[in-house]
Amino acid sequence: MIDEIRGYRFKDPALLTNALCHSSYANEHKDKGVRSNERLEYLGDAVLGMISAEYIYNRYKDLPEGEMTKLRASIVCEQSLYEFAGEIGLGDMLLLGKGEISGGGNKRPSVLADAVEAVLAAIYLDGGIKAAKDFILEFIMNKAETVEKGHISVDYKTTLQEIVQKNHQETLSYHVKSESGPDHDKLFVIEVYINSNPIAEGSGKSKKQAEQAAAKAALELMGQ
Repeated sequence: MIDEIRGYRFKDPALLTNALCHSSYANEHKDKGVRSNERLEYLGDAVLGMISAEYIYNRYKDLPEGEMTKLRASIVCEQSLYEFAGEIGLGDMLLLGKGEISGGGNKRPSVLADAVEAVLAAIYLDGGIKAAKDFILEFIMNKAETVEKGHISVDYKTTLQEIVQKNHQETLSYHVKSESGPDHDKLFVIEVYINSNPIAEGSGKSKKQAEQAAAKAALELMGQ
């Protein structure tokens, strides 16, 4: 059982094993009580958001709320987490189902980004917030510096949200229109709605990518 990652040694190695367990592997080993990392991913997303928000708040003291939100979204986006996963060799550690392995799941951005969040949550549960910060903060700092220099992809969802929020009577939501392909090679089509009206759609290999594509399409329709 693996008990260490990026210099952090687990008191409870089972937490790390769980964090590395993709749903495809868990489904193939249900009879052994194996659980996927999806619950840890949920917690890790919140922990990552909090650590990032705290760093941005303390580091950029004159940055307004809207700009802080954009910066945080850029730091914790799927592509950024995918890059971090590559830096720490996370793909080689993942527990994947046979179909996911044959489809190159250990190199797929959505799989690796989710695994980063799951590992962060496992470290948080095992060693507390300080251990979690030690694991991820250097990445956050470096990514923030990259953003400052302008080397960043646009976060279309945040931009669209800010436009829609100017009219308090309007609400923004995303809905899966279709989902196709095997587990290791999914294609999602997502529609973006303002109130109850679909205004644009986008596709991608993950829901996050499809949402960004839908938001980009909506912004183009608005002339943004």
